[in-house]
Amino acid sequence: MKTGYCYDELFLRHTYPGHPESASRLEAIMAGLKESGLHGRLHPIAAAPATQAEIARVHTPSYIDQVKRMAERGGGHLDPDTYVNAHSYDAAVLAAGGLLALTRAVLEGQLDNGFALVRPPGHHAVSDRGMGFCLFNNVAIAARDALARPDVSRVMIVDFDVHHGNGTQDAFADEPDVLFFSTHQYPHYPGSGWLSEIGVGEGEGTVVNVPLPPGTGDSGFSQVLEQVIWPLARRFDPQFMLVSAGFDAHWTDPLAMLGLSLAGYAHIARELVAMAAESCQGRVVFTLEGGYHLQVLAYGVRNAFHALLGEQTVSDPIGPSPHPERPIGPWLAEVMQAHHLDLQ
Repeated sequence: MKTGYCYDELFLRHTYPGHPESASRLEAIMAGLKESGLHGRLHPIAAAPATQAEIARVHTPSYIDQVKRMAERGGGHLDPDTYVNAHSYDAAVLAAGGLLALTRAVLEGQLDNGFALVRPPGHHAVSDRGMGFCLFNNVAIAARDALARPDVSRVMIVDFDVHHGNGTQDAFADEPDVLFFSTHQYPHYPGSGWLSEIGVGEGEGTVVNVPLPPGTGDSGFSQVLEQVIWPLARRFDPQFMLVSAGFDAHWTDPLAMLGLSLAGYAHIARELVAMAAESCQGRVVFTLEGGYHLQVLAYGVRNAFHALLGEQTVSDPIGPSPHPERPIGPWLAEVMQAHHLDLQ
C-alpha cells in the first residue's frame, strides 16, 4: 500500500503550558514513527494553508476572523478549555489544509490512503465557535471538499475519539450524502451524542451515535464494529471514508474510562481499512483528534499506520485493561433498532 502522512513543525507552535493538548503529543508520535522505522516507509504530503473559502464551507466568516484577531493579539481563550496563542491561527489553517492535501492526494490516486498528523484537532468545533481544544473542524472541511468533486457523492465519517464529535455531527446533520458515525463515552464531554440523535430532515438516519458506558473495552468495540459499523457501511456504500482518530478511549488515558487497549485500537483500524477496501476502493484518510497518554498515542498511531499499510503488526507494550469489561448489549440493541439493523 502507498500510505501517506502530513506533518509540519508549525503544528508544534500551537501549545500552552500544562494543557493536555500540547505540542508533546505530535513530538511523541513523530519520535515513535522514526524509532519504529515506519517513517521512512511513508510518503510525505506537504501541507498548505486552507483558504478562507475552504474553511468557510464549515465555519462562519466572523468566527474565522475572531480566531485570527485573537492570535494577532497574542492569544487568549475561546472557552476555559480551548486556547489560542500567537501561532494558533496559522497552525489551525495549516492543519485544515494538511488534511485537505492528503485527502486530495488519495482521491486523485497519488496515494492509497493516509493519516494526517495535524493539530489543533477539530471535531468539536462548530460553525461559529471553537470548543473542546478544537479551533477549525478539519474533518468536516475535508468532507466538504471531497463532496465538491464530481466523482464523490457519498462520504462516511467514523469518529472513534472518546468524546462525541458534536461539531462534525452539526455540520452534516441534515445532509443525506454524509454518514456520520461516532462511538464515545456517555455521559461525558460535550454532553451530546445520545442514540436518539439520528439526523434531521433529509439527513435523518445518516447520523449514528453509539453512546458507551465506562469500561466497554475491546470486546464491546468489536461488537460495535461487527453489528453496527459494518452493516451501516454496506448499506450506505460510501465512495470515500474519513476517520477522526482519537486515542483517548485507552484504559490509561487520564481524561476518560472506556477501557480500550492498543490491541483493541489496532483492531478498529484494520477493520476500517478493510471496510474502505470493500466499499470505496480503499480510499480512507485518518486524521488526529484526541489522546493524552503520550506512549499510548505514539503506539496507537504506529499501529494505525501498520493497518493502513495492510500489515498485521501490532505493538502493545502496555497490555490489556486490568478492569472488567462492561456488557453493552442493551446499548447496541437500541442503536440497531433506531437504525433498522438486523437484531439477530
